[in-house]
Amino acid sequence: MADPNVDSTEADEADTLDAPSVKAWHSSHSAWLHGFLVRTLRVQPSEADDIVQDTWLRIIRTSLADIEHPRAFLSRIAVNLFRDHLRKEKVRTAHLRLVFARDRSSIDPVALAEQEGELELERLILDLPENIRDVFLLSRFRRMTNRDIATQLGISVKTVEWRIGRAIELCAGRLRD
Repeated sequence: MADPNVDSTEADEADTLDAPSVKAWHSSHSAWLHGFLVRTLRVQPSEADDIVQDTWLRIIRTSLADIEHPRAFLSRIAVNLFRDHLRKEKVRTAHLRLVFARDRSSIDPVALAEQEGELELERLILDLPENIRDVFLLSRFRRMTNRDIATQLGISVKTVEWRIGRAIELCAGRLRD
C-alpha cells in the first residue's frame, strides 16, 4: 500500500531516479572521475569539482542498470561537458578580444575631444534663454538670414543681430569658465 504522506509525483520520481544505484555509483566512482579529470584533462581541481557535479546531474535521471561500463560512461559525459566548457570559453574569449581590439583602435583622442566639445556646446546652447536660443539656432543651424529670422519671429533685424551677438557672448563666457 502507498504511503499517504508521500506525493505520487515524488514516488514516481524516486522510481525513475533509482536512488540506491546513483548513490552506489557516486560512492564508487566520484573520486575516480575527479582524478581522471585532473590527471588526464589537466583540469584545475575546482573546475573538476564543477564537471563532476554536472556529470551527476546529467545521469541522475538515467537508468543505470543498462550501463555495462560505468567509468567509460561517466568519463564520456565528463569529457563532453569539458569540451562544451572549452567551446563556450573560446567564444567568450574571442568576443572579449574583439571588443577590446575595437575599443582600442576606435579611440581617437582628437575625435574624443571634439565630441566632448560638441556636447558642451550643445549644453550651452540649450541653457540659453529661449528667445536668444531660437534666433541663434535659426541662424547657425538652419542657415536662415537675419531678415528671414526677423520675418518669421515678428521682430526687427536689429533685435535678431543683438540676440545672435548675445548668444555668442554667453556661450564664449561659459566656455572660458
